[in-house]
Amino acid sequence: MITDEPHRTRGALLRDNHRHQWEKDRARRPLTTRAATGATEHETGLQVRDLVFHARYREVAAPPELAYVFGVPEGTPLLERTYRTRSAAERAPFSLVTSYLVREMIAANPELLDAANEPWPGGTQNQLFTVGIEVGRVEERVTARPPTPRETRELGLPPRAPVIRLRKTSYDITGRVVDVSEVTLPGDRAELLFTTSLERW
Repeated sequence: MITDEPHRTRGALLRDNHRHQWEKDRARRPLTTRAATGATEHETGLQVRDLVFHARYREVAAPPELAYVFGVPEGTPLLERTYRTRSAAERAPFSLVTSYLVREMIAANPELLDAANEPWPGGTQNQLFTVGIEVGRVEERVTARPPTPRETRELGLPPRAPVIRLRKTSYDITGRVVDVSEVTLPGDRAELLFTTSLERW
């Protein structure tokens, strides 16, 4: 039974920065391997059959801030991708995700422009791989703030729960920005884990 009671214990989400290498390792694997599981399953412990996924694509003109980040002229066509994934047992999604790609950068593969092809096995790193782009590094900037009324409703937040705002910027192996994602996580159920491996003296 689906419930939408915001005060009950909800499924947890652990976002570990090792996820990026995990995604890259999978990007070149066979379709059957990539289709078997994705990042949400990896972070929640749920199975594909336990999840409800929705994606919406639209073309937008790059506003000044995103144009600067991508290093393109203002107004350059971007593909805006909005994602919502939730447990089939809940009404609220795990997070609110909006991703931006430069349209011209991915246009060589028309399948990347169609939301009907989502969920894409292997995620964004595999999508970029299909047009010859290899992600070399990922930067994540994390802040916290009170939610907007819309975020409170959509994420099913309990009173006084904050949201965690994460901006993920992906760079290719030449240092070019290839993806910018804005992720809003509910503060009552999300945990961020950052592991830094240090080289030995």
